[in-house]
Amino acid sequence: MVYDKDRAKEDATLRDGRRMILTSYSPDDKEALVSMYASMSPEAVKWGLPPYDRARIERWTSDLTNNITLLARLEERVVGHLQMFRIPFERRKGVAELFIYIHQDFQNLGLGTVMMKKAIALAKERGFHRLGLTVVADNQRAIRVYEKVGFKKEGIVREAFYGDDHRYHDEVEMGLLL
Repeated sequence: MVYDKDRAKEDATLRDGRRMILTSYSPDDKEALVSMYASMSPEAVKWGLPPYDRARIERWTSDLTNNITLLARLEERVVGHLQMFRIPFERRKGVAELFIYIHQDFQNLGLGTVMMKKAIALAKERGFHRLGLTVVADNQRAIRVYEKVGFKKEGIVREAFYGDDHRYHDEVEMGLLL
């Protein structure tokens, strides 16, 4: 893979001292992103919506104009992925939904917080008005990160997520006004 030296990059240091690079997605990153998801443990993705395959990643990264895709890298390896989808309707002008995944080897080290703060700054730069997300209510660690960077709980969607445990779980709708 050719690493684009002209792409905007930002260094981040994790709690364990490892230095990461945050960068926007480029089509050259596709294989590294596919590899990240292929190596994720079932525990790391249990509150998400699989499959995390090549086809889904291609859909996620097909619109680089309207969406923001932020990656965390340790050298050539992608270890974090944050995606913001701008809603393409006039009545939803400036509104985006987002999700974030951190590889299990890099969780609980502050990477999620760093990526969320960077994404919020990018959204402000691009004139977004509001960011929203949905998180399974049992995912308390993620909720703490979202609240730490300014998201507020806006509502509960009852029993909307069917988990690997074969039970329904509530989801929390959260938002941040920029």
